[in-house]
Amino acid sequence: MVKKEMIAMLLAGGQGSRLGVLTTKTAKPAVSFGGKYRIIDFPLSNCINSGVDTVGVLTQYQPLKLNGHIGIGTPWDLDRYFGGVSILPPFEKNVHSEWYTGTANAIYQNIEYMESFHPDYVLILSGDHIYKMDYEVMLDFHKRNNAAATIAAMPVPIEEAKRFGIVITDEDRRIKEFEEKPAHPRSNLASMGIYIFTWDILKEALMALSDKPDLDFGKHVIPYCHEKGERLFAYEYNGYWKDVGTLYSYWQANMELIDIVPEFNLYEEYWRIFTRSEILPPQYIAANTAIERSIIGEGSTIKGHIYNSVIGCGVTVGENTVIRDSIIMNHTEIGSNCAIEKAIVAEDVHIGDRVCLGEGEEVPNETEPEIYNHGLVTVGERSELPSGLCMGKNSVLSGSFQLSDFEDGKLPSGKTMIRGGDVK
Repeated sequence: MVKKEMIAMLLAGGQGSRLGVLTTKTAKPAVSFGGKYRIIDFPLSNCINSGVDTVGVLTQYQPLKLNGHIGIGTPWDLDRYFGGVSILPPFEKNVHSEWYTGTANAIYQNIEYMESFHPDYVLILSGDHIYKMDYEVMLDFHKRNNAAATIAAMPVPIEEAKRFGIVITDEDRRIKEFEEKPAHPRSNLASMGIYIFTWDILKEALMALSDKPDLDFGKHVIPYCHEKGERLFAYEYNGYWKDVGTLYSYWQANMELIDIVPEFNLYEEYWRIFTRSEILPPQYIAANTAIERSIIGEGSTIKGHIYNSVIGCGVTVGENTVIRDSIIMNHTEIGSNCAIEKAIVAEDVHIGDRVCLGEGEEVPNETEPEIYNHGLVTVGERSELPSGLCMGKNSVLSGSFQLSDFEDGKLPSGKTMIRGGDVK
């Protein structure tokens, strides 16, 4: 019998609705990041760098691009005969078939997969955070404390603590209380949604709670273990960790990569971030261009001017086009004489000539101001923007359009235009 000391279960089925049109056709963990990566590359790379060579990836929402990206796990050295990476979508069972309805429900539905490796410990991860963490160090902490469960936690500003699950510990980091998004937090140590469980204890808890609707770790499993008197500990993490759950935090995290001294370093030799790379030619940078403080992906052809931006792989930028403070994702084509400022442009977009993004005054988005804000312009995947179009700040467009679809050739600030051509 071959067994694994610790296996990882990576939750990658979320819709990521706060990323707006970026996740209309793509699961959040498959969204591009940093020019050549996808968000899920970071926890997968953490696993192999930490010596965790068995990873179950639980998918559900729009999994096609995510499944194609992961494949058999070769880029992360996870193409193993025993273990490696396995894609785990919901599947039909003899009784009680259902979609994954909560984080812990998704894990519960894959008990047989976990049992097949006879693990001592199970690592639970989210597929939509940007960070580097050595899970082996966290496992050593778990073992030293003879813990039933260890929760990775990090200090956050106390005014932001109510957005998180908060742990209250003693001087040995043993958890005395756990509060899920408290209105008046008594601690600033926030759960990161990363857990190590001793397998027997996790299995017992999942079986006992299996009938709970929307079974969740923070709301159900952790409180259940605490009420039973199990030994729960908080592993404090003080490195870089970013939840890129909103458009603005996603834009910020990308912009931080191009700081003179980036807080999150993609270039460290000892902790590489691996990804599935396309076979692309080198970049081509034409004469009379200007590029400052930017990331340019492989296979891109740049004939314009790029400032403080992240440009993906296979992107074409035409002559006299100026791009500032923007994210342009893979295989997007941008014509000549365009002006693009503080925009997020998804993959496979075609932008004509003389297009301007980010003009005018900043006004709130009329349909979803909680998503489209901070003056960003957002363009969805596979959209077509006609030559001469101008889009204002906090505007969003997704679909294929002609200039006649727009009054005076403009999509004003704060407006939304998605697929059917109706301005909202």
